[in-house]
Order: sequence, then C-alpha cells, then structure tokens
Amino acid sequence: MKTLIVGDIQGCYQEFLELLTLTGTTAEDSIVTVGDLVDRGPDSRSVVDFFRNTPGAKSVLGNHERKHIRWFRGEITPEVSQEIARAEFGEQEYNEAIGFMESFPVFVDLPEAIVVHAFWEPGISLKDQKARVLVGGMSAEKYVQGVCKNRPWWELYDGPKPLIVGHHDYSKHGVPLNYQNRVYGIDTGCCYGRALTGLILPDFRCISVPAKRDYWGEIRQKYNYPIR
Repeated sequence: MKTLIVGDIQGCYQEFLELLTLTGTTAEDSIVTVGDLVDRGPDSRSVVDFFRNTPGAKSVLGNHERKHIRWFRGEITPEVSQEIARAEFGEQEYNEAIGFMESFPVFVDLPEAIVVHAFWEPGISLKDQKARVLVGGMSAEKYVQGVCKNRPWWELYDGPKPLIVGHHDYSKHGVPLNYQNRVYGIDTGCCYGRALTGLILPDFRCISVPAKRDYWGEIRQKYNYPIR
C-alpha cells in the first residue's frame, strides 16, 4: 500500500487518470492532493466527482477552492476561471461541489510528511499556522515574503517532517522542487501545458505526465483574458 500525493490538477482530468495508471495506483492505495482541483483546465467537474466518490482520496484546501467558496458566499467577485467552472458544473452540482470543498482541511498530517497547498511560516507550529498562509493567495504570499525577508520561504522551513506543497511551479518549466529532501513543491503547471506530478510515499519518488495542451493559454486567448 502506498500514498500518492498529487500536484495541482486544476481540471486536467485526463492527465490525472494517466498519472494514476503510470504510478500503478489501486483502490488499496491512498490519494492526497495539494489542492486546486479546479479552474483553468478543461474538466474540473470530473476531477471533483472523482474525489467525492473515491474512498481513500482526499484533498487539502487550495486557494482556488477557497475562491469558489468565497464567491458562493458573496464575499468576492469571481475571475473568468471560476465562472467557467461554475457553468461546467451546473447550479445543482455546483452547490454540492461547494459543500464538498468546504470540508477540505488546510493540512493533512501523514506519517511521512505534511501536505499543505501553499506556504509555511517559520517559527510557528503546525497547529498554529495561519490558514491563509497554508492555503495561499496574493496577500499570504506578501506576508510570507515579509516574514522571510524575501528569502525563499522553503529555505526557512522548520517543521517536524518533510513538507509537500503545490500552488506554484517554482521552476516555471514543469520540474518539481526538492529542497534538501525537506520541502517538495509538486505543482508543475499542468494547466499551462507543462506536467502533472505525483509524489509516491513512503519512497518520496516523483513521477510526472506531460500535459496535453496549454489549456489556460487557450482559454485566455478565447476570452482575451490577461495573464495571472
């Protein structure tokens, strides 16, 4: 039995299925994602349906799930990626998907590693980490940069076991981050046409599948939407 940690899927359902096949993941194994199941890729609905209906599969809360939750509550104005995903779900299923996303924890503490979506604040225990730091977003990024004096936050990671995150493809080339076998960044930009990466525990072995297309680039061009 193994645990497969999956980077930001963001609606790239076919690549996710290919990753499951390539890693030999079975019903006896566990699947954990770093969040951002939805938006920017072509099939957010199927990704969410998989995690809703598959025993042993779970996700931490990513900033894109949080955007949907906050939009649903009337707290923010959506971006085009949220509007497209909501239309893809349809209103009834979208309501159910929001309820599911609201159940996501901000971290998963596994025997071998801690899984969060975005960042870590040094000098703070896991239970006392700010939710917005773990989940990410622009304000959280600015906060962490200030705390870390503009050093890469992962260089100051001081948690009790290895940390696995997503949120950014730090290489910008679809290559996962491995900092001293202590911090693993496995968002490799699948929705941008790069790759989807999984990290297999307990071996800490990375496996990636190439993206089929630059889905988000195609959507931006279609809607004349600026790069974000």
